[in-house]
Amino acid sequence: MPKPRTQTGQKNLISRQLIELRRRNDYSQRHLAYLLQLAGYDMDKNVITRIETNKRYVTDLELKALSEIFHVSYDYLIDGKANPEDGY
Repeated sequence: MPKPRTQTGQKNLISRQLIELRRRNDYSQRHLAYLLQLAGYDMDKNVITRIETNKRYVTDLELKALSEIFHVSYDYLIDGKANPEDGY
């Protein structure tokens, strides 16, 4: 059975938001990977690169990890919808 893709053929929905959040916080991919590893998540720079370039699916654990690191909601990561309490 083929894996699901977005209507545009992308493998994930968060690539644009991840790039935006990383740049807004002035994090390199390497630094973000470091922060994720400090928080106990096994994600390296290559994982982040592949997510941002839509060459990789995102697991629920990775979604949770990114949400925690950037203090944003799942909705923001997936849809780009604002966090009412954060102003995003």
